[in-house]
Amino acid sequence: MESMLTKFILALFLPGLLVVLFTRITFHHVVALILTVALITASVYAGYTHTWGLYVADALSLTVGFWYATKMMNRARKQA
Repeated sequence: MESMLTKFILALFLPGLLVVLFTRITFHHVVALILTVALITASVYAGYTHTWGLYVADALSLTVGFWYATKMMNRARKQA
């Protein structure tokens, strides 16, 4: 059970953080989202994600991360 809790907590935070990190690296939030979705897809294919709850947590985190990355990019464009 502890392992499932750890996976759920990571699913809530890690995808969103990856989108923000990849946005900082690639300077494009859509590319960052695609890279993060590719990593999550590889994780699912490898068998690390087992339940619908983890899929929902990943999707929620991706959505929040993409929203924040878009906001971050718009703020940077206004400053330039």
